[in-house]
Amino acid sequence: MALLRHLRILAGGIEEQHMIPAIKAAFATSDRQRVNQHFGAASGILIYAVTPEQATMVEFAQFGSLGRDGHEDKLAAKLTLLRDCAVIYCEAVGGSAIQQLLALGVQPLRVEPCMPIAPLVAELQAALHGDAPAWLSRAMARQRKIDDQANTRFAVMEAEGWQE
Repeated sequence: MALLRHLRILAGGIEEQHMIPAIKAAFATSDRQRVNQHFGAASGILIYAVTPEQATMVEFAQFGSLGRDGHEDKLAAKLTLLRDCAVIYCEAVGGSAIQQLLALGVQPLRVEPCMPIAPLVAELQAALHGDAPAWLSRAMARQRKIDDQANTRFAVMEAEGWQE
């Protein structure tokens, strides 16, 4: 299964969050408004970067039509897309896909059919402010570690100076 279209929005001037890192949340959707897709057969996945104060759409990928059963290789493009995400909201997800998502560190969450995305994002923001569920706490810790490694690498590069 191939990725048909992929839109990535790059935003400039994003303020650095020192206390709480941005968490990427994905939504299985065909219309970018509601979670209305089974993960394995999703025709589209929308990704937001979420902090307690802000949520920004950063990516939308569209996939060809897929059946819900068989063909495990159909998940490869979706799993690659989700490698930096903490969570995927979907109407349903199969057992094999759950195992693969969890191995990537992505928490699959099943929601009611046609659930609007906006309240899910607001709920995630509220969890970032207060008592986060265990999966979200683990995701925030992983993201902090990644951010710390990047900051260390950039500090070393800056100390070395620029040479052409």
